[in-house]
Amino acid sequence: MEYESFFEKAFGGGKKPLPYQKRLAESPDLPEILMVPTGLGKTASVTLAWMYRKTQKQENRLPRRLIWCLPMRVLVEQTLENIRQWLKNLGLENEISTHILMGGSEDVFKPTWASQPEKLSILIGTQDMLLSRALMRGYGMSRYQWPAHFAQLHNDALWVFDEVQLMGPSLFTSAQLEAFRRQFSLLLPSRSLWVSATLKPEWLATVDLKPFISGFKTEEIDEEDRNHPIVIQRIRARKQLHRAESSLTKESAKEKYKQYIQSLSQEILEKHQTGTQTLVILNQVERAQLLYQALQKNSKDTEILLLHARFRAMERRGIEEKIKETGKNRILIATQAIEAGVDISSATLFTELAPWSSLVQRFGRCNRYGEETAASIFLVDLEESDQATPYEPQPLTDARKEIDSLLATEDRNAGPEALPVLKDELSPSLVLRKRDFLELFNTDADLSGFDMDISPFIRDTGIPSVQVFWRNFDDKPEDQPPPSREELCPAGISQIKAHLKSISAWVWDSMEENWKSLQMNAIRPGMVLLLKSSDGGYDPAMGFRAGLKQTVPPAETGENGEKEIYGSDPLSTLGRFVSLREHLEDTEEEARKLCEALGLPADSTHAICLAALLHDTGKAHPAFQSALTAHGEAPEKGLWAKSAVQGKRTVYRMPPEPGEEKGIERKHFRHELASMLSWIKNEEENHAKDLIAYLIAAHHGKVRMGLRAMPGEKKPKDDILFARGVWEGDVLPAIVLEKRTIPETALSLDLIQMGEGPMGASWADRTQGLLETHGPFCLALMETLVRIADWRASKKEMEGNHE
Repeated sequence: MEYESFFEKAFGGGKKPLPYQKRLAESPDLPEILMVPTGLGKTASVTLAWMYRKTQKQENRLPRRLIWCLPMRVLVEQTLENIRQWLKNLGLENEISTHILMGGSEDVFKPTWASQPEKLSILIGTQDMLLSRALMRGYGMSRYQWPAHFAQLHNDALWVFDEVQLMGPSLFTSAQLEAFRRQFSLLLPSRSLWVSATLKPEWLATVDLKPFISGFKTEEIDEEDRNHPIVIQRIRARKQLHRAESSLTKESAKEKYKQYIQSLSQEILEKHQTGTQTLVILNQVERAQLLYQALQKNSKDTEILLLHARFRAMERRGIEEKIKETGKNRILIATQAIEAGVDISSATLFTELAPWSSLVQRFGRCNRYGEETAASIFLVDLEESDQATPYEPQPLTDARKEIDSLLATEDRNAGPEALPVLKDELSPSLVLRKRDFLELFNTDADLSGFDMDISPFIRDTGIPSVQVFWRNFDDKPEDQPPPSREELCPAGISQIKAHLKSISAWVWDSMEENWKSLQMNAIRPGMVLLLKSSDGGYDPAMGFRAGLKQTVPPAETGENGEKEIYGSDPLSTLGRFVSLREHLEDTEEEARKLCEALGLPADSTHAICLAALLHDTGKAHPAFQSALTAHGEAPEKGLWAKSAVQGKRTVYRMPPEPGEEKGIERKHFRHELASMLSWIKNEEENHAKDLIAYLIAAHHGKVRMGLRAMPGEKKPKDDILFARGVWEGDVLPAIVLEKRTIPETALSLDLIQMGEGPMGASWADRTQGLLETHGPFCLALMETLVRIADWRASKKEMEGNHE
């Protein structure tokens, strides 16, 4: 199918691609930079070009995953809905999967993007959700799943960064990550594409990407595009600029914006044209909420809507559905979140002063398609010295000069063709360096229980960086299940701290397996916090609001997430007994299929498949075998990998010695550590010995770069080494497989100590050596493929599909 027909079919017929959209799909290589005026279909151009090249042209060198990284959470669903409609019209909905990346746990037995790396998929999310995963610190998700997402966001991934002028520090982080992918090895190719109507290529010239910039290709609209009727209508759309009568001063800020909000609400109602949509964009959520209240109180027949980043999914979707209804007599109040890829137009626009690149985006939401004969923009000035947040004062001063110049022209036209060339200068205050990035590969928390704070590399101060949810309970959460994704609401660190001055929040402790009360000073970016419904803090029409006392209705979703527990092993309780041999050989088979589907090189395939064959040999440990049979008798004697029991808490105990009522508990027992120690002990000659040891140990994400005893582990009476429930001298029985036999093995933990020992180099030295040799991207993908093979084998066994 030719691209023009493909494009028309995606839109249901009648809509042809613009010249630049056709060039993007048919040129030999995609560009690194796409600069196109707002309203000319950048999302469709990139997405449909990727779909066409992957499904019609079968371009193997183009990544399997398309990743849309948006600056704000608002209207991510709009992008998803458009893409799903294109896929449906093209008949590709079963060939290409679509996913929104949010917080919350994932069921590994469901076909998610992370469990199907060989499939074509489109991921959509905010820079918080996507870049935190790309930095191995995924916000709002299990830390044990971090490596699986990290691996697949850096291998076989085409990143698209949309509306870069809104990205803040994430813009420079995105550039550094692209540089690292060019410096370290990749098992599968990945690349980046930066998209905006307002982008200066030199913004991407960070310390590590700068050497590559000269080879970047930029795609822009050309003369053929400019002469196209649709482009003419949109870039020549007229919108007259005015200075609003209302302005934000130091005095009105001191009285909590009372006078400012009152004045602005009256002016908006006076300028609003009945039967049309007026859009109001304010720079702070608090002011937007106050304006919403004022307009609700003073307007009669006009629909008033509020949209910002701090809503639960349930309420946000309701607002989005209303926004889709065109021809309404409506006033929509929003924050700068509306700038990011939102397909919306208005006859009248009010906007507070912002940096020039942001104003260009906001102006693009007025008379977006040239459909209005009389459209107006009202610029609301503010005293930037005190009211600049979340922006710096200087960019506002520069933007004011541009506004003054436009207001001095005869027609005061603020249409795309009339706007001056972008002059904003962006400079990073903090840049992610290679050393910092490599340190993030270790997913163990430090001794204080905290992780390296990545928020400065993702967001400017004050932007939402934690997620909260509400539940009904009396005093303590007790057995409250984790949240579903639908319940989560973004909130800023400063806002949540303001809300918690006299109330409590709880966070799940995966080590102690309970909800732990949290003090304000212990809150960290990326946390998921449980709040009591009766403590308030949320209004379905206004979103999160610190100090709001009304009871919050819990989100009724009908589902909950899975509790993150360090010692848990849900894949081992499938509903039927599965022998250890069967599971090991099933996993090797799945790993081989996966490597072949991805076209991996022979050496990587060998290491992955051998690690898959041996990944669970540690399940032969007496503590694990007794745990599997504690709630149900096995059908016969033997070594088991899976139990028929489901839903029971796993307690690992050694078989009781004579005279003992029950054996000694091995808290935090990790079978994969025993598997790795067995391999190290028995394998004499193998050039990939350390790599295979790492892949065996890391297949649950709980034993990776570091190896030490965990808090709460009981020290053996004898002064022997111990870690993760494994003790020096523990014996694994012999395991007979079709391809090899693993002899009875007495385990040694010598390698948890520093320096050289009887077993050779320490575990820390071995893993650091692997990171240096293979790089973070290859190493993470190999461990992830072993894990996925384990998931697939377990699913097949659960469904009884073993051949």
